[in-house]
This record gives sequence, C-alpha cells and structure tokens, in this order.
Amino acid sequence: MSVLVFGLYFPRHRRRDLVVAYLGVNVGVLAVAGSLSSSTVGAGLGLGLFGVLSIIRLRSTELDQHEVAYYFSALALGILGPLSGGPLWLAPSLMGLILVVMYLGDHPRLFRGYRRQVMVLDNAVIDQLALVAQLERILGARVHAATVERVDLVNETTVVEVRYSYAQNRKTLAGAAR
Repeated sequence: MSVLVFGLYFPRHRRRDLVVAYLGVNVGVLAVAGSLSSSTVGAGLGLGLFGVLSIIRLRSTELDQHEVAYYFSALALGILGPLSGGPLWLAPSLMGLILVVMYLGDHPRLFRGYRRQVMVLDNAVIDQLALVAQLERILGARVHAATVERVDLVNETTVVEVRYSYAQNRKTLAGAAR
C-alpha cells in the first residue's frame, strides 16, 4: 500500500487529502478481514457493515476524503472491538495498527506544503501554459496540476481546480513571481 500511495499515486496526482483516505480504508479493511477470517462470525457481517457505511456516505452531507478515512477507521475499530476467536492480542494489535496508520497518514507534517483548491479567475484562459503561469503568479507556488472545469467566454471567467505546493522558502518564490 505504501508503494501504491507514496510511490505511484501522490507523485502523479498530488492530492494530500486522499493519502490518508487510501491508507485508512486499506488498513481498516485489512484489519477487519484478517480478524473476521479467524472469527466464528461470517465475513458477510463485516462486508455488510461496510455497505452500511457506503449508504450513510451517499445519503449524508458531502464529506472530505480524509473524513471518509476516519469514518472507515471508526467503523473498523467498532467491528474489531467485540470480535473474538483469535488470540487475545490480535484485536488490540489491529486496532493499534489502524490508529498508527491514521496518525501518520494524516500527520500535519506529511506533505504540509501541498494544497488543492478550486479557483475562479476573472479572465477566460484557454492556453494551458498561460493558465499555469497565471496560477503560479497568483498563488506564489509551484502548480503541479491545473484542471479546467469551465471556461465562460461571455463573462470572461475560468473555473479551475489547481493542485500546488509551496517551496521550502515561500518568500523566495513569492518574490520571484513579482
């Protein structure tokens, strides 16, 4: 999972919020599936509870990706708590693993300079290179991805999702942009 998240996903897509989501969901499912495999309770119970979470997710207000990871982790902790059938240390160890992964995956220092936001620009920008240059100038940051969601040529606006990061010395980059 570390290779998938840190070696493939993040270098390509730069979404810090999904790092904790992928780690939390993966470790939660791994812990519950591992625990259910040695339990007398069927795997259907665990899968059914994850299905309930999916229904709750679809019918509730929109959650950020890291909040979904906490939801899944809380559900996994709730499933692991009452399960028995394996060694006494198994459930507490798996619960501890979930907590450690969530702590590390959502740590403020992990990719702290990376950001994602949707911006509305007051001009219609068609050229991708010009768009990236304008965003870097406005943000004072390095743009990793800029996805145009809408260009309005009549009202001269551009709606763009931008993924960017600040350099170690933010003042240097902001001063260079001026």
